[in-house]
Amino acid sequence: MQRITSFEVDHTNMQKGMYISRIDGDIVTYDLRTRRPNVEDVMDNGAIHTVEHLFATYVRNSAHSGNIVYFGPMGCRTGFYFLTRGLSHKDAIQLTQDAMAFIAAYEGEIPGVSEAECGNFREHSLADAKREAADYWLVIKDWTEAQLEY
Repeated sequence: MQRITSFEVDHTNMQKGMYISRIDGDIVTYDLRTRRPNVEDVMDNGAIHTVEHLFATYVRNSAHSGNIVYFGPMGCRTGFYFLTRGLSHKDAIQLTQDAMAFIAAYEGEIPGVSEAECGNFREHSLADAKREAADYWLVIKDWTEAQLEY
């Protein structure tokens, strides 16, 4: 089998940040790396799950909702993938910054957290998600298009 693109990236030198993982036609996959792989502890599942619900809800309710393809966690628990279509890199960075600020300050019920709406509705942590988002926002708050390359 062919090696997939994400396995071609040298994870031994990867830093926290936001990177272009791949471009497939008009779909851009961004690597939102919240941890240095194999160096830092991975994210907790409850935090990941809640960030996923809040980020996805935020971006799909933004002015760019039509440009959102997917947002979800990496299996290694060191970040997230954010897929967009027809969105400039500058707007993707700004939207990510805004979503993380939103999550860091979020109060209230987590969207989509009921047995009918979620396949694992019991495993969420708003406090941990807020901490993750605040920490990651500090990393990307001044991120630029020039920094999107690994």
